[in-house]
Amino acid sequence: MDLRQLKYFVQIAESGNFSRAAEILRIAQPSLSQQVKNLEEELGVELLLRHARGVTPTEMGQQLYDHARRILEEVDRVKDVVRSQSVNPSGRVAVGLPTSACRGLSIPLINAMAERQPNITLRVVEAMTGYLDEFLQMGRLDVALLYDHKAFEHVAWTEMMVEELMLFVPPEHPLAARGRVTLREMFEHPIVLPGAPNVLRTVIEQFAARHDIVPVAMDCDSLPAIAQLVQHHTALAVMPHFAFTDEMARGEMVAVPIVDPTPSWRLSVVVSQRTMNPRGSDAVAKVLADVIAGMVETGAWRAKLRTDKARGDTARAVGR
Repeated sequence: MDLRQLKYFVQIAESGNFSRAAEILRIAQPSLSQQVKNLEEELGVELLLRHARGVTPTEMGQQLYDHARRILEEVDRVKDVVRSQSVNPSGRVAVGLPTSACRGLSIPLINAMAERQPNITLRVVEAMTGYLDEFLQMGRLDVALLYDHKAFEHVAWTEMMVEELMLFVPPEHPLAARGRVTLREMFEHPIVLPGAPNVLRTVIEQFAARHDIVPVAMDCDSLPAIAQLVQHHTALAVMPHFAFTDEMARGEMVAVPIVDPTPSWRLSVVVSQRTMNPRGSDAVAKVLADVIAGMVETGAWRAKLRTDKARGDTARAVGR
């Protein structure tokens, strides 16, 4: 078994048939079939189920696919380590963006990276903050933007800003005309929140507990689905202002400030100390921080930046 065979098998599994995989890999289909046959003979198991629509991995084939993907990704990362030692940062960097920020942040970040760090290949991963933190700890992400990040081993972070959470309602809702709503009043209405252990859910529950409020809310871990629930008058949502800027611009939602108390969270740019491309990751983190600061300063992102001195004092490395 060698890396070439693993690469071929992964492509076949992802393509779903030999002809498409052969076209992508630019090799003859009979040669590709022979490579798979050699793998199956070496391992003593059937790796693919052949059917009219193409092929799908068997149970053993799926296990091989999962391991092969990780091996090939690790090989790419090793290459990036060597390339990153050059004068200019280069190689691949995986950056994680929270679902509530990805829509508004991904394009400005990608454009800024193309201009300032053209030798870096950026991979943007969107997920809820809890998953991003987990991916960072596992080394599957190099950089991430996290809400209310807690100190963990093997990460370095810079706290960027504080962002208030708001209540999103349909334009026709009685609360839409209100200048504010208290946290207690908010829970008199049907509320949708991401499920535990999502950071937003935790923040809201902690604020509610401090004021003897029982927070009852339905769970939904999909931002588009949360938007639909609001637009169809099924529930009201708690999110940062930045999450639904497009919907507000189209007149589909109204953001109502929450008071007494006003829930908020901190945003930090976090770098994994397990990254295999430290120079590239540091460069991406710098561009990400600059893009966020610029959006806040221009009013595109409603939040309160920490001062440069405070951000510098907060930057820290753990586990080094």
